[in-house]
Amino acid sequence: MRQVILSLLLLLFLIPLSAQDVKWYSWEEASELSKTSPKKVFVDVYTDWCGWCKKMDASTFKDAEIVKYLNDNFYPVKFNAEQKDQISFNGTDFKFIAQGRRGVHQLAYALLDGRMGYPAFVLLDESFARIMISPGFKKAPQLQQELTFAKEEKYKKMSWEAYKASDNTP
Repeated sequence: MRQVILSLLLLLFLIPLSAQDVKWYSWEEASELSKTSPKKVFVDVYTDWCGWCKKMDASTFKDAEIVKYLNDNFYPVKFNAEQKDQISFNGTDFKFIAQGRRGVHQLAYALLDGRMGYPAFVLLDESFARIMISPGFKKAPQLQQELTFAKEEKYKKMSWEAYKASDNTP
């Protein structure tokens, strides 16, 4: 009986360890990694106060297929649009700008073309050129479709609107 209880306890401790999570990188880490092992980059632009961002963290970014696809095919970057740390990238220093009630980081502003709504996602190619901006909460199937569009380089042949209209669900 004691062995059964110990086995059950061990199993309970191992289950959470086996659940895979998205391996989030900082902007700097993804930039450095891409120099030696290029991959596309998925940027989750969020804020600490964004409820929909937290909902995506708890649901979409816990979906096993999304986790695997992101980890295998992208450098997933978590980027706080209100972070205070300066980032140097491609010879430009991006800083936090205090404005309004909260302020904004210049890199978030540049990535989103000034459309500051959260959550928002930016898909970049291996050289950090923007493929697309994707605003708003996404359920796993919606996000999977966007990830596939980028990973399979469909953007080189058609627009996102045309791809979506052709019902290319993965």
